[in-house]
Amino acid sequence: MTTKEVDGDVHSAWDVLDGVNLPDGYRVEITDGKIIMTPQSEDQSDVLIEAGPQIKKQLAGHGKVLSDVMIDFPSSLWGYAPDLAVVAPGAERNIRGRFEWHSLEAVLEVVSKSTRDIDFEKKYRMYAACAIPIYVIIDPSDNTCTIHSRPTRRGTYDEQETIPFGEDLVLPLEGREIVVKTDGFPRSEG
Repeated sequence: MTTKEVDGDVHSAWDVLDGVNLPDGYRVEITDGKIIMTPQSEDQSDVLIEAGPQIKKQLAGHGKVLSDVMIDFPSSLWGYAPDLAVVAPGAERNIRGRFEWHSLEAVLEVVSKSTRDIDFEKKYRMYAACAIPIYVIIDPSDNTCTIHSRPTRRGTYDEQETIPFGEDLVLPLEGREIVVKTDGFPRSEG
């Protein structure tokens, strides 16, 4: 991770997009300093519509769930807007009005063919290195959710559990547990 600091403020990868009007309907992220725009897939949309409200209801004001919202990571080369991010209770926005990586309790990403390498490799390493406690990869192509926990400084997670769609996705957050029903997630026939 490369960071730049000016007057005590770490620059965000998102700074390059300040003042830029981005097209609607596209997800924008920054990987290795490259701006990547991808349309949201129908499967991704279906999962977010199913999971987001379940998480929000269970948080009941003790934290916040965001979808496709810019998060400031400690790097000028990496800017991610997770499919779903669970923000810790009491977390505050920075001077840019955004939450930072250390405010996140969990990140859920829905894999598509175009984001597969990024979700399974680059985001996995970045989220672990930033000590995001839980990283869930939801994969409609094989009907599974893989929960990664116990991040290490090596940019890996020590624990991994895979659950099939139809079983409950349990997110053990700090002092509470969120249960996401996966029966309504889109399933691959293959």
